Amino acid sequence: MTERVGGGRYPGYDVLSKRDGQSWNDKTREVIDARLAVDSRPAFFSADEWKTLVALCDRVMPQPEGRPPAPLAAYVDRQLLKGKTKGYRLAGMPQPGEAWKRALAALDEVAQRRHGRTFALLTEQDQDAMLAQMAEGSFESDVMRGMPPKTFWTSHVIHDVVGAYYAHPSAWSEIGWGGPASPRGYVRLGLDQRDAWEPEEATPGHEERAARENSHVR
Repeated sequence: MTERVGGGRYPGYDVLSKRDGQSWNDKTREVIDARLAVDSRPAFFSADEWKTLVALCDRVMPQPEGRPPAPLAAYVDRQLLKGKTKGYRLAGMPQPGEAWKRALAALDEVAQRRHGRTFALLTEQDQDAMLAQMAEGSFESDVMRGMPPKTFWTSHVIHDVVGAYYAHPSAWSEIGWGGPASPRGYVRLGLDQRDAWEPEEATPGHEERAARENSHVR
């Protein structure tokens, strides 16, 4: 179980307070407990690939201080270990696991060629520069074996890493989401309306009131 958190746009709110209440059913608890129990060690990637993946995740999705971090690399790793796919594959792209392995190896190859050390050991500025080239499609490495870098960035880095972040309860607390709406559901669906079991977003000068309200959300 993660530690309780506060602050941000939804001060005093912790989605995990809903765990044993009316908002979540047994299946929801089972799924979320499994996500919180994921071990932050590689199961699909090698040790070297893991270091590169962790560094990439840290730059793509920096996480706020004072909040339990989502294990982004581990989530990506486990999805690939299970062989899960998106149900489609874009032209020029290998299977997801192979695509990730090529890209991580390419990042290390280019980092070694340019800076004499692996991607994980580069400065954040140098890491960002390489990732920007990948996003723009100008990243070049024979290790990619013809895989389009921009396509990999869009269909895997953004989809997998950002998706992993917002699959974690820490991110739900940050954005004020209550998790799956089963079995309770939502009643007030109009603009600027919220149910009693949804948190209040803090407005300037009213942070303490929002924190008081959110501390009782279940």
